[in-house]
Amino acid sequence: MASRLIVGVSGTRGPGLGLAVLRALRGIPGVESHLVVAAAGPDPGDFATLADVTYPPGDLGAAISSGSFRTAGMVIAPCSLATVAAIAAGNSADLVTRAADVCLKERRPLVLVPDESPWSRADLQHLETITLAGGTILPPVPAFYHRPETTGDLLRHTAGKILDQFGLDHDLFARWAGGGADAAG
Repeated sequence: MASRLIVGVSGTRGPGLGLAVLRALRGIPGVESHLVVAAAGPDPGDFATLADVTYPPGDLGAAISSGSFRTAGMVIAPCSLATVAAIAAGNSADLVTRAADVCLKERRPLVLVPDESPWSRADLQHLETITLAGGTILPPVPAFYHRPETTGDLLRHTAGKILDQFGLDHDLFARWAGGGADAAG
């Protein structure tokens, strides 16, 4: 059986990140991507062409809404702070938040990539709640040790950091090899 990874997209500020994750997953044998784009998210058209399986955001009866449907976990990239708040509160009003809730209750990896900053105290409390419940908060912080030349390089780096959370091998960026401030891996 292929490993299933749920990809949620709920923010509109960084849709290129969700696309970078889906493109990376297409290059990994044995990984099946299950996509859900929130109703308030970007146009799902570009995303759907890259996913193996796509679900409408209102389909609360979808396979990914059940803990009996086994997955490797879920990433929401980008993840709006409204979605963060809903997950923290256990408000599963749409398929993105329901699938995230299932991952938390089943103790499967859940990685959220917030698309907004700065964070208010309420945002920090929501992020802490999700972390304490077992989720991972992975802000899209650019790294420069691999000497990026384009925005695409930065997106691939963050996509690679996301895939690392699921133990998926990739070659999206050069890894740090040590050697001081001028060395790149």
